[in-house]
Amino acid sequence: MIINTKCECGHQNRVGTVLCEACGKPLFEPDGQGNLLEMRYDGAARRSQRANPTWIDRIWNFFSSVKVAIYLIILTLLGAMLGTIYPQESTFINLSNPGDYYKTTYGTLGHIYYILGFSDTYNSWWFILLLVLIGSSLVICSLDRILPLYKALSKQKIQKHMEFLTRQKIVYQGDIEGSPQEWITRARPFLKKKGYRVHTEPDALLAEKQRFSRWGPYIIHIGLIIFLLAVLFRGMPGLHMDEYVSFPEGEIKHIPNTTMYLKNEQFTVEYYSEKELPTEFQGTGKMLPKLFQTKAVLYECTATCNDPSKKPVLKEVLRHDIEVNKPLSYKGLKAYQYDFDMTPKLRSVQPVLVNKVTGEHYGKFKLDMMNPQRSYTLGPYTLELKNKYMDFMLNDDGEPSSKSPNPNAPAFLFVVKGPDLPKEGSQYIYFPKQIDKEEFQQDLINEKLGGLEKKLELDVLAMGDVDFAKSTTFLNIRTDRAMPFVWIGLGIVMLGLVLGFYWTHRRIWLRVDQGRVTLGGHTTKNWFGMRREISSFLKQMGITIDEKSLDNGRNKG
Repeated sequence: MIINTKCECGHQNRVGTVLCEACGKPLFEPDGQGNLLEMRYDGAARRSQRANPTWIDRIWNFFSSVKVAIYLIILTLLGAMLGTIYPQESTFINLSNPGDYYKTTYGTLGHIYYILGFSDTYNSWWFILLLVLIGSSLVICSLDRILPLYKALSKQKIQKHMEFLTRQKIVYQGDIEGSPQEWITRARPFLKKKGYRVHTEPDALLAEKQRFSRWGPYIIHIGLIIFLLAVLFRGMPGLHMDEYVSFPEGEIKHIPNTTMYLKNEQFTVEYYSEKELPTEFQGTGKMLPKLFQTKAVLYECTATCNDPSKKPVLKEVLRHDIEVNKPLSYKGLKAYQYDFDMTPKLRSVQPVLVNKVTGEHYGKFKLDMMNPQRSYTLGPYTLELKNKYMDFMLNDDGEPSSKSPNPNAPAFLFVVKGPDLPKEGSQYIYFPKQIDKEEFQQDLINEKLGGLEKKLELDVLAMGDVDFAKSTTFLNIRTDRAMPFVWIGLGIVMLGLVLGFYWTHRRIWLRVDQGRVTLGGHTTKNWFGMRREISSFLKQMGITIDEKSLDNGRNKG
């Protein structure tokens, strides 16, 4: 058990101190054999070694354990591996029902995989919690070690206890001629020439170089902490987006989760001629696109951005022709050409309200598929838009919903008010496409809603009242404002690795007692180089010795 011990030099050490903070004398012997000293933290006391810890100290001790950090990393790696068994939900575009997909595609195992949440592993609460715990462990591990080490290295004493010197890995003892001060003074320039910073007393010397390399592991920890924080912050709104959005030609469309709008002014596609096609495709009738380009205009909303009742005020900020590998880029937002569809898409219709009994027309109105008005007045009748479904479907409960935000099968639910109708109005659902009217049985739905279809009807009477977008381009919209911090974190990690691998912290202690010099040397690695350097230094001081004899004989056999 480590106890609070007062050293024979008179210095009062804190609980957990292994080597006296003043003279370096070992304060306890765990095995009683007097082996080589443990110099990892210069014997300094750490908070995790406190006697009678409080509950806060117990939490600190838990996270300061390297074993705990290793277990957390292993659990995170196992979780990440489980996330690679089947494709993640994020790899699919517009996957409306992931549960059915995993069950249908991968069977029972796929269904279990989805139920357990492994289909969205990297966004799951438990995976994020593991990352937070690893980050906490890195912070506490670093603080628990770097603060005591910094204090120990910044307050080093030149005169060290004899046992401290003789229990280093590199040791030399021998007789010298002349006074101790003269010998120490003569040694100073030789050590400085080898890059050491030298501090002396009349009968003692401390030479040290490349102390900065001791901070390499902790710089790595700082980089990893920044990296983890950046990865976690990517989940915050506005910091990361990877969406696939359709932009019909001629329309201005809002980019989700941003204040930006994009207009597809014109889409162009060019195909390879028969002669330009590879041999295996010639004569097959296949058409391969040679170039598909979106002439895009990017706008930024400057006012009324979040008010659905008002038209947003847009300011043009960039024009760019988007092609494959030539994305539009603006302030971290990138729009990549992903795909295209040359099938005409319904943009708007101008239906007429007709009295089915008298045949009277009450006028027509423009119904925009993406941005319809909330209310329309036609003669004595008012049509209030209650709901819209861009890709109509009936869910498991038989209630109307939408598969996707794209106008593949648009439907609009109105509340109609006017003569011969209830005061609260009657509901009426309208499908602009004839094929959807037949597939979803518009009249049958309206009969269940109140039977308004027997009195009034919305219908398009002329083809000129239907507006189609000639083509649709699909863009991959990306923004990752956390990525620079990811690279900064990785850069700091690389800096720490370089500091730790290419430099070594070396120290030499000397003391002269009654004409006999005792030298102790310590380094973080490359003991052979350190031994050779000390052998060369002693030779310059007139002491010729085999460098192998500098190895301390402790811990051998």
